[in-house]
Amino acid sequence: MLLFDLLQVVNPGLNPEECKLHLATWNGEENPVDVFLAGNFDEWQRWQTKRNFERKYVIALIALPAQNQWLFAGLYTAHGSEWKKEHNLHYYQMVPDVSCAEFEGRLVVSFSRTGRQSYLNAENWAAEISVAELKAEKLSIAEFPGYRSINLSKGELDAIVRQSIESWRTALSNVAGVYVISDTASGKLYVGSATGEGGIWQRWSQYAATGHGGNKELRDLLRETGAVSAENFRFAVLEIADIHSSEKEVLRRESHWKEVLLTREHGYNAN
Repeated sequence: MLLFDLLQVVNPGLNPEECKLHLATWNGEENPVDVFLAGNFDEWQRWQTKRNFERKYVIALIALPAQNQWLFAGLYTAHGSEWKKEHNLHYYQMVPDVSCAEFEGRLVVSFSRTGRQSYLNAENWAAEISVAELKAEKLSIAEFPGYRSINLSKGELDAIVRQSIESWRTALSNVAGVYVISDTASGKLYVGSATGEGGIWQRWSQYAATGHGGNKELRDLLRETGAVSAENFRFAVLEIADIHSSEKEVLRRESHWKEVLLTREHGYNAN
């Protein structure tokens, strides 16, 4: 079944000639999957460097890790744009079309695009976009996977903290420990620790709020490269400790990991 065949079941008047396809991919700063999971995709899509949405409808498809697989993020009606001089960007007035809301975050399509163009006239490609899967549930942050399996992007961490997902909050609030932040842009690492009330959850909530968590080295990095650089961070737990473990013992283990991972010599740890 083709994408438009399915969408026209719930929106019979939808015409490919009136639609622009937005193929949302990693832009060097943000992964649109993370943005979608964080609940910010609608606003994120409104900001455009060019007048890309000069049609009645926009169909947003987000690139998934699997080759040629795209997540349907929504059908939108476009109502013009305003030039925001202070941002040097066009800001579009876009409204989600509720007729296709049931497919948002659930529908996966197959499409092998040629080239790197992200904005396509739908009529030229409608016959090549097929339905691959309709998930039972909308794509969302998974439940807590266990301490050894944590590997969160900054966008995922932001969503977990903002939504205060219970399984994550409970697990991370009840342990102290040592964690590592990986900068996917530079390959450098930062090792930190969390102790006291609130454990790792309280510490990581600070990173979600500020990007740097109050760490001087990371604050200096974001001041130099821009706050958006925090979107390159990934978070993992190296080891956990009882929430009542002494701060001295946790700091000793933090120092051990800094030595093992050479984060003082080649990473973001200054001490």
